[in-house]
Amino acid sequence: MGNGEWGMGNGALGIGHWVLVINSSPPAPPAPPALSSPYSPLPTPHSPLPDMLYSDFISPQTQFYQITMPFQLEGGETLTGVQVAYRTWGQLSAQGDNGVLICHALTGSADADDWWEPLFGSGKAFNPERDFIVCSNILGSCYGTTGPTTINPITGNPYGVSFPKITIRDLVHLQAALLEYLGVQSLRLVIGGSLGGMQALEWALLYPEKVKAIAPIAVSGRHSAWCIGLSEAQRQAIYADPNWQGGNYTLDAPPNQGLAVARIMAMSTYRSWDSFTSRFGRQYDASKQFAIASYLQHQGQKLTERFDANTYINLTHVMDRHDVARDRTSPDLSDYESILQSIQQPTLVVAIDSDILYPPVEQQELANLIPNAQLAWLKSTHGHDAFLIDTAALNEILISFRQSLDFSAS
Repeated sequence: MGNGEWGMGNGALGIGHWVLVINSSPPAPPAPPALSSPYSPLPTPHSPLPDMLYSDFISPQTQFYQITMPFQLEGGETLTGVQVAYRTWGQLSAQGDNGVLICHALTGSADADDWWEPLFGSGKAFNPERDFIVCSNILGSCYGTTGPTTINPITGNPYGVSFPKITIRDLVHLQAALLEYLGVQSLRLVIGGSLGGMQALEWALLYPEKVKAIAPIAVSGRHSAWCIGLSEAQRQAIYADPNWQGGNYTLDAPPNQGLAVARIMAMSTYRSWDSFTSRFGRQYDASKQFAIASYLQHQGQKLTERFDANTYINLTHVMDRHDVARDRTSPDLSDYESILQSIQQPTLVVAIDSDILYPPVEQQELANLIPNAQLAWLKSTHGHDAFLIDTAALNEILISFRQSLDFSAS
């Protein structure tokens, strides 16, 4: 989940009109296949599709890649004409071995230098002078990569509620196809918080020969009943909106009230008792209501301006299906503990001491079961969203970890 107060620019949502985002620079030239992805696309750079409802929230630096071959999903369905929105920083080495992949959280985009800006730069955790850094908008999202708001090429209408069920593994396989196109031979690090951390874990399992280290932050190896229950409550808020219409809502009448309430619920789990108490207490605002109520209403409204309800439904289901042991055939192991024990990469597991959504006991479990793992504590009053707020402390943790890895110390 995460991305509590994450901002994506100042533009207002352009519902009812189309806005093209023009690449500021062409994608990197194609290279020989690097990652042995089960989906081997032909390298075809292109301009973004003109059906992106949330173009105002996609940075001008975003590039786009379209897979010309059908993309097979884990559940058996196939998507055609899949587009990936992505950003890169730094230069790929001649050997293609200096890749760093950043995976974003629930309502994030490819603009990692926006929400993790303090971690970018010379001497920082992500150093473009040393690393070739990639962040792509995930499959099923609404910031440039194919998802529910995308036009289905078969019907000529947005996928909407008909967008197929996808999994964390589908997200990772699509990222692998992008990295293959970019010529990345191996990844020094795959990192992400919350939903991003789920992707990092699956990268280690799906492409073990290509991933040198991972850093899952504020996440578990499988979604708990606690998280599933909270996600279901948020979805029910959207379903209860009269505009939901079974997911077949119109652009001029989306279920904004339901989505706003879902966001209010989520925000209440992204922070902590200490965070809300110290910031708001029992203060009233100018309208004579509790300041915390105004804050949450504002956060709900903000999300309706930049995110789609079907996308939110779809991605929360993706998170609920997260279980590294689910239907796993490679590695051919039968139980959750054995799957985690099969991860051989150096692993930095970051726990947030005040996280009530993914409590530290879940990160301690990961660190105990992954053989070459270390547990780092991000101490904060801010709860789950601390990985987006206490970025200076997170940067120091990551620098220390990366310095311990010989292949990224240069």
